[in-house]
Amino acid sequence: MPATLPDGDPVPADGALPRSALEGLGERPFAFYVHVPFCVTRCGYCDFNTYTATELGPGASRDSYADTAIEEVRLARRVLGATDLPVETVFVGGGTPTLLPPDDLGRILDAIDAAFGLAPGAEITTEANPESVDEPYLARLRERGFTRVSYGMQSAREHVLAVLDRTHTPGRVPQVVEWTRKAGFDHINLDLIYGTPGESDDDWRASLEAALASNPDHVSAYALIVEEGTRLAARVRRGDLTPPDDDAMADRYLMADELLSAHGLHWYEISNWASSPGASCRHNLLYWTGADWWGVGPGAHSHVGGTRWWNVKHPAAYASRLAEKVTPAHAREVLDDRDRRIERIMLELRLADGCPADLLDEAAARRAIGDGLIDPEPYETKGRAVLTLRGRLLADAVVRDLT
Repeated sequence: MPATLPDGDPVPADGALPRSALEGLGERPFAFYVHVPFCVTRCGYCDFNTYTATELGPGASRDSYADTAIEEVRLARRVLGATDLPVETVFVGGGTPTLLPPDDLGRILDAIDAAFGLAPGAEITTEANPESVDEPYLARLRERGFTRVSYGMQSAREHVLAVLDRTHTPGRVPQVVEWTRKAGFDHINLDLIYGTPGESDDDWRASLEAALASNPDHVSAYALIVEEGTRLAARVRRGDLTPPDDDAMADRYLMADELLSAHGLHWYEISNWASSPGASCRHNLLYWTGADWWGVGPGAHSHVGGTRWWNVKHPAAYASRLAEKVTPAHAREVLDDRDRRIERIMLELRLADGCPADLLDEAAARRAIGDGLIDPEPYETKGRAVLTLRGRLLADAVVRDLT
């Protein structure tokens, strides 16, 4: 099951934010994340806050979920007051959002538009599993205002998908991408995972080539993390599966960067490649650059002006609180200046544009340059710390040294 929620400070019943969070509200970009916590089956590697039908129990339902989520959108408007906050991006994630009817997703989007207003040209994304959509579904999703779809492809090899407990067949992905494009979506992302136990270099190359054959304008490639409490972790612990070592993971990343770049997709964040700046995921860029966002749904996290909070996990508890006109927030924390500096370094250093050099300890930055981890040219000419390819491979360690 998903990990427990972190501890934090209590949240007032009405969800009111501290005064510090509201300072500068409206001057920073604003976005919504909407969490849809339902899945048909639980993938063996996943520790997200998701629930199958048998795990839901009483008090929660897919059928009523859109109405419950809309109540939190209205709560957000009350908490944030009358400040003009045009919504630049909406990202619907999960779980499997496309288990809900497209009109339910559209109603949530309409509620956000009614309460806050969507900015002109707003990016509206939903995640989807390849087996969870068909041609009419995608056509209706586009009609309801969605502009981007992100598919959990993960691999093109059946034996790799089996280890991950993914239920779609490799041939399903090109079919749904074709349908998505036909429905009028210009922006399509394919998520890939490398490092699955039993995956070879040839398997990973085949997955990259299969993804590129569908000609998406965006690809995300993530190293598999064996999360405690998952079925995959139990299988690894028993010795049934052996995950690849760090060198193998590095080789897979280098292969991804080489093949994707050769196909015209260029990295703009360590795990993300896009065909152009306009194809980048604008929603995630807002996360990485310190924008404000409200997270709707059980277990969803929010951030406004240096205050972060997270909702109760279970859909039944979430629905109950909103029915009682009480915030679904479980706890929150207010970041101090040091926390916010460290977070900026952690997030912005992942980007191809890097982070401002003046955020870093000068001596530590110079060591990183000497070790070939930070590119000296933008550091000296633009005052930006940008990771080299070697630095990307060692990003977590680099960040630790710099903070």
